[in-house]
Amino acid sequence: MSNEQFDWEASDPEDRQMSSEALEVMRAGLAERGTKALLVAQDDHIVCEWYAEGHGPNSKHYTASMAKAIVGGLSLMLAMDDGLISPEDHACKFVPSWADDVLKSRIKIAHLATHTSGIEDAELSKEERDSILAGGKSLNDHHMELPGWKGDFWRRQPDPFTIARDSAPVIFEPGSEFAYSNTGIAMLAWVVTAAIRNGPHKDIRTLLAERLFKAIGIADEDWSVGYGQTYEVDGLSLVASWGGGNFTARAVARIGRLMMHRGDWDGRQLISAEIVDRAVCPATKHGSGYGHVSGLSWWTHRPRAYSAIPRNSFYAAGAAAQILLVIPHLETIVVRNGSLIGRDIWDGMGKHLVEPLMAAYLPPHPRSETICGIDWAPAESIRRDAWDSDTWPVTWGDDDNIYCTWADGVGFETNQAPEKMSLGFARISGGPDDFVGENIRSGTGEDLGNGAVGKKGSGLLMVKGVLYMWARNANRKGEQSQLAWSDDHAETWTWADWTFKELGYCTFLNFGRDYSGARDEYVYVYSPDHPSAYVGADRMLLLRVPAYCIREKQAYHFLSGMNESGLPLWSSDRGDAVAVFEHAGRCSRNSVHYNAPLGRYILWQQLTNAPEASETRFGGGFAMYEAPEPWGPWRTVYYTEHWDTGPGETAVVPTKWIGPDGTEFALVFSGNDYFSVRKGHFVLGG
Repeated sequence: MSNEQFDWEASDPEDRQMSSEALEVMRAGLAERGTKALLVAQDDHIVCEWYAEGHGPNSKHYTASMAKAIVGGLSLMLAMDDGLISPEDHACKFVPSWADDVLKSRIKIAHLATHTSGIEDAELSKEERDSILAGGKSLNDHHMELPGWKGDFWRRQPDPFTIARDSAPVIFEPGSEFAYSNTGIAMLAWVVTAAIRNGPHKDIRTLLAERLFKAIGIADEDWSVGYGQTYEVDGLSLVASWGGGNFTARAVARIGRLMMHRGDWDGRQLISAEIVDRAVCPATKHGSGYGHVSGLSWWTHRPRAYSAIPRNSFYAAGAAAQILLVIPHLETIVVRNGSLIGRDIWDGMGKHLVEPLMAAYLPPHPRSETICGIDWAPAESIRRDAWDSDTWPVTWGDDDNIYCTWADGVGFETNQAPEKMSLGFARISGGPDDFVGENIRSGTGEDLGNGAVGKKGSGLLMVKGVLYMWARNANRKGEQSQLAWSDDHAETWTWADWTFKELGYCTFLNFGRDYSGARDEYVYVYSPDHPSAYVGADRMLLLRVPAYCIREKQAYHFLSGMNESGLPLWSSDRGDAVAVFEHAGRCSRNSVHYNAPLGRYILWQQLTNAPEASETRFGGGFAMYEAPEPWGPWRTVYYTEHWDTGPGETAVVPTKWIGPDGTEFALVFSGNDYFSVRKGHFVLGG
């Protein structure tokens, strides 16, 4: 454990793989939309921090419903960590007056924390909104204008907790649907306070101060919670957690850092990692209607909401877009305070924060001066076939057809499989505009088993009329790669009696028709340096094998370095292997081919949206790199965290579909679980 108190370091964005120009575009856009504070930290370095006039690093800003996470959620997590409460507990264990109520007795702690308790919110109905507007009044302070128990809740008369407990009705079966509920969160504060009442800290304000905020370096003057009040009800000291917080941006960022590191603060485990994981994972099957799903008072990310950001992201958010966004996969924390920046919180967050933020990440390798970019054909021009099938490694066969494998579906309509398969085969004739696909049925090659339990093709290559295939998931646990080959164009297959246990996603470097135009007498194989096909690695490895002994494991050698003349060195010892490509945590599914007219090797790399997930079927990004040799050096041709359509989990450029000058090509990708084809044009430099 370090004795030094953590503090943020300022850094140039480019030193943290981010673009200062793109961050400035984001900042300027947010500044125009009423932002008071903006802070972006990447890997403990602040790369962007800006405050509007009259506001500054020491200025507190109201959090609104962000408090539900950073007050309500954190206090629940501490009580859970102490074994005092569980999401499965019934709330009536802590609220005795609910025990005899038919509906309230069924409410669980998880229901309160996920807005599924059924407790009616203290908000306007449509009729109430219309009435206020008809009276010429503003909705800005509408809470204080509400009639009956709803207005009393916001006016805190006599106190909001008694009103939430006794007056707010339950309007549906607890746990059966989602309905945002401030009163439900009020009762969450009640039950947590009841759970900790016999401990050293009698209220959640003191609990947070003593257990967390002091430990992570948040000064007393940098925060306040609960509207500055404590309510004494039935022997409990109750503090509001649905709103009423005021924090500096840096204080909120420290909370984000604690959560990002799964409760660890520089070696001190302030909250158990398991509890943090549970809080930021979906705790209900009922979504909000905006694509967001509640964890334990934290919002968890789902691609339907913001497909651009990694899947394991989570956030806290309040009225007028008070935002704490945490992206563990990219070690990024964002805090934004101010007035509303869009149609609603989620609209503004997506358009003006998430999208420009993701555009600010720089690729891991310098931009290419040979191929400067790609112009893609319009998304509406994409041709799709073989619905509900994915994973399409391809190779150009000796008979001028393209051969491919498919997974988790039934393939093409011609010779369609009678049931969903993990591994199937197909033949593609024609070009990208008029291709026709037909399945090739194979009793010795096909496999069953969804997901990681079934073998799936990851690489395909034809050499002298023989098809070679790398199959992932060889151990039926999502790990290892196994070789197979076919002498009759995919109708029958022979499987090697060995695997690469350490390599989870092997692919072949493809050249021309039947391996024509190959660089030399070797076959080249790429794989992320990880045994699983479902985990992003820090680097990729390169192997080569003489083309005449592809079936012999001992014939494979790893790239082990470069000699003084710049020529590659090779070793049969995996321990000598060096990286052929590096991108921390994001080396995942890939394909490599040789563009003969341009004389460049092209690497396609999936940009996974979580460390241990390959889910980019319906949204996400990828990158394409070029190099003069199979071992590099790689330069960035195209890089996006958010393509304009789902890129799928795999993609490849069939060398048959490369134009005469090398600039025109077609990308085969598994977006939306189809055999999808989109044309592209390489923009050349110089």
